[in-house]
Amino acid sequence: MKYIIAIVRPEKLPDVKKALWDEKVYRMTVTDVRGAGEQKGYPIEFRGLIEEVNLLRKVKIEIAVNDSFVDSTIKAIIRGARTGNIGDGKIFVLPLEDCIRIRTEKSGIEAIGGESLELKKIRKK
Repeated sequence: MKYIIAIVRPEKLPDVKKALWDEKVYRMTVTDVRGAGEQKGYPIEFRGLIEEVNLLRKVKIEIAVNDSFVDSTIKAIIRGARTGNIGDGKIFVLPLEDCIRIRTEKSGIEAIGGESLELKKIRKK
């Protein structure tokens, strides 16, 4: 299991979401965040004073996936978020030790959902 965190442009969220849904990745948490990266910010004028804005609006998408969904999830995020310009964002992939669904108390890959291909083959037999 992996925990995928993507930081993307807010205007690209609908495209990323659609790309994820096309890959059958439906479960995600989305948070509005601010941050600084290579873009470094931009100057704005407010009441005659120029001020540097260096924390830019971004969207943080957090997704827990089973191992069989990792590559397709990453590719979907890239497909939806890429503009080719500085500030497109970053993807972080972390190992996920466990996941527990509160309602059923199931854990591991059953708690995350989106069964792995191996588990689907076993269930079909």
